[in-house]
Amino acid sequence: MTHLFDTFTLRGVTFRNRIGVSPMCQYSSEDGFATDWHLVHLGARAVGGAGLVIVEASAVQANGRISPHDLGIWQDEHVAKLRSITEFMASQGAVPGIQLAHAGRKANTARPWEGGQPLPNPHNSWQIVAPSAMPFRDGYPTPHELTLAEIEGVKQAFCAATQRAVQAGFKLIEIHAAHGYLLHNFYSPIANQRQDAYGGSFDNRIRLLLEVVQEVRLILPDDLPLTVRISSTDWVEGGWDVEDSIELAKRLKQAGVDLVDCSSGGNVATAKIPIAPGYQVGFAQAVRERAGIATAAVGLITQAEQAEQIIASEQADLVLLARELLRDPYWPLHAAQRLNQTLTLPPQYARAF
Repeated sequence: MTHLFDTFTLRGVTFRNRIGVSPMCQYSSEDGFATDWHLVHLGARAVGGAGLVIVEASAVQANGRISPHDLGIWQDEHVAKLRSITEFMASQGAVPGIQLAHAGRKANTARPWEGGQPLPNPHNSWQIVAPSAMPFRDGYPTPHELTLAEIEGVKQAFCAATQRAVQAGFKLIEIHAAHGYLLHNFYSPIANQRQDAYGGSFDNRIRLLLEVVQEVRLILPDDLPLTVRISSTDWVEGGWDVEDSIELAKRLKQAGVDLVDCSSGGNVATAKIPIAPGYQVGFAQAVRERAGIATAAVGLITQAEQAEQIIASEQADLVLLARELLRDPYWPLHAAQRLNQTLTLPPQYARAF
């Protein structure tokens, strides 16, 4: 008996197994539009047997892109190409998901293979924003502190992006509230020095994320799941920590979130992170056990037996793989072989297995 290849259901959506493709930026868009690269990249992982394929961080506002080459979903014109991608993924048995994001004070940088450093503002409308006028690190621009009216605009952008995502055929929506991006900036005391209703106390700092979740949940059909990726810890003294994450997860559950995707870090450039295989799995377990909500584990999960153990021991409900699935799009098929399980293969590939 294995558990990694059990089905899993959230609301009205059933995943064929517990393996998901973590959202991974491809930095291959122009003006936010998906391309044939995305079709082939995402389609290959669906063919490869994953139960869930989450499309990379997709900007809800143009100035919310990490780089000018990020995927976007801030305008209706983005929907058509995304729909062709979701249709193909679904035809291969994978649930198509999308991560809705705003990069906040880490926006407008070069692509990683072009140095990854902040770029000069390409035009006046590219305004770097954050809860407080605090740059991410030396060499980064000082962001504009969002006004209350602009915060309302951010919430409306997440809602509009959700509507477009549903139109595009996505069956799972993930709100990106991790890795030092805008929503993480708000809830972490490291980046939020506001003195109004969105700063100071724990309740005030989580307010924006909860409001985004509540408004998105109202728009999202009842049968479609809503997930949130959080950074479970800032990895620094005085920052956001696991206890905060557990309390946040309780509030997210009350607001209609179905699963918490437990990552970490990204908010403090100098943080010392003890990276090792499965180094974030304990966060998923703690949130799952103490907040009573489904979780996904992510981070250096590479081996079939490792993933099986995470699910079998109920540390998490899903495992999300990232770089390992860049190396091997067919990792789920290979994992099934190692664990003596049978996956339905595309007939075009059956003779290879």
